[in-house]
Amino acid sequence: MKKALVLSLALGLSTVAFAQNNKTITVNNSSASARTELISIPYTTFEKHFALKNSVFTIVDKDKKELAYQLEKLGKPTAQNILIQITVAPRSSTTFGVNGNKPATVTPKTYARYVPERKDDFAWENDIAAFRAYGKALEGSSEDAQGFDFWAKRSNDLIVDEWYKTGDYHADHGKGLDYYSVGQTLGVGDATPFIDEQVVYHKHYRQYEVLDNGPLRSTFKLIYEPENVKGQQLQVEKTVSLDAGSQLNKISYSIKNTTAAATPIVVGIAKRKEEKPQILNDVKNGILAYWEPAEGDKITGTAVILPKVKYVFKDSPKQFLLATTVKNDKPLVYFAGAAFNKAGKIGNFEQWQSYVKTFKNNLDQPLTIKYSK
Repeated sequence: MKKALVLSLALGLSTVAFAQNNKTITVNNSSASARTELISIPYTTFEKHFALKNSVFTIVDKDKKELAYQLEKLGKPTAQNILIQITVAPRSSTTFGVNGNKPATVTPKTYARYVPERKDDFAWENDIAAFRAYGKALEGSSEDAQGFDFWAKRSNDLIVDEWYKTGDYHADHGKGLDYYSVGQTLGVGDATPFIDEQVVYHKHYRQYEVLDNGPLRSTFKLIYEPENVKGQQLQVEKTVSLDAGSQLNKISYSIKNTTAAATPIVVGIAKRKEEKPQILNDVKNGILAYWEPAEGDKITGTAVILPKVKYVFKDSPKQFLLATTVKNDKPLVYFAGAAFNKAGKIGNFEQWQSYVKTFKNNLDQPLTIKYSK
C-alpha cells in the first residue's frame, strides 16, 4: 500500500511539475474579427520551447480548458508542425501552455480519400462542406466532367463514406445532397492551362498522395501525367488542404513546362444561365464570389481568392475566369470553396460576401505568435 502511495505521489508530482512549466505561447489577433482557426507552429520549435520529453501532452489555455491539436506530418514519418485550434476575440489575445496529461481524443472534422468504387473519384470534406475531383475512369464517358465538384452537405457529420456507400446522394435524406453541376467547367475553383486564350482541359489526375488526414486538417496531392498541350509539354500537380470549419480550400497549383519558363492558366467558377448574376468581382483584393440562382429552395455560393496575384477577369458563357501566369518554380497558391444556403451558416449573398471578405482580411492580418519564458 505504501509503495503504491509513493508511486502515485511521484507520478502526481511529475505531472504537476510539468504543468507548472511557466513557458507559454500567446496568440494575438490584431484584426476586427473574431477568429476561430488553426495556427501552425513548427513542431521542433514547439517541442524545444516547452522542453517536451515525449509525445504525450495536453495543451491548455489560461482557464485550463483543453485545446484540440493535430500533429501535421505533410507526408513525412515525423511531425513537421503542430496545428492548434484556437478562438481569439477581435483585437485580443489568448495564451496557452502544456502539461503532461494524456489529451482527449479529438473527433475527426476533416477527411479525404480515393474512391475507386466510384470511377476513381477523390473526395474530401470537413464539418461544413464536401468536394470531389474526377478520376481516370470517368474520362471520355457520358458522365465526364472537368473541375472540382461541391457536395451541399447540411450536417456537421462526415458524410463521404456514408453517401458513397448508399450511392443515393443526389437526393436529400437529411444531411444534404449533391446537386451542383460541374460539366465542362472548372466547377468550384479548379485551375487549368489557358493556351492561346483558350481553356485547355487536361486529363484527370493519375496519382494521389494523402499527406495528412485529420482530425483538424486534411491535405492531399493530385498528380497529373505529362501532356503535350498545343506544343507545350506540361505536367500539373495540385496540393489541397481543408481545415475544420472552413468553407474554402487552400490550393497550391504547380505546373512544370519543359518548353517555357511560365505557363498561362485560369482559375474558374462555373456560371449558370441568368441575365444578371450576383457576383462580387473585386480584382484589387483578389476576390471573386458568386451567389448562384436558386434551384427550388437550394442555393450555392462559390468563391475564389487569389491573394497578391496579378490576374485578369474574363467573363465567358459557361464560367467566370481569372487568368494569370504560373512560373515553373513558383506554385500558385489560392483559396476556393463553396457554401450551401440550407446548411444554416450562410443564407444569402450578403452573408456570403461578408464571409469571403473577412476570410481575405484574415489572410492579410494573420494571427501573430509570441513565445514567453
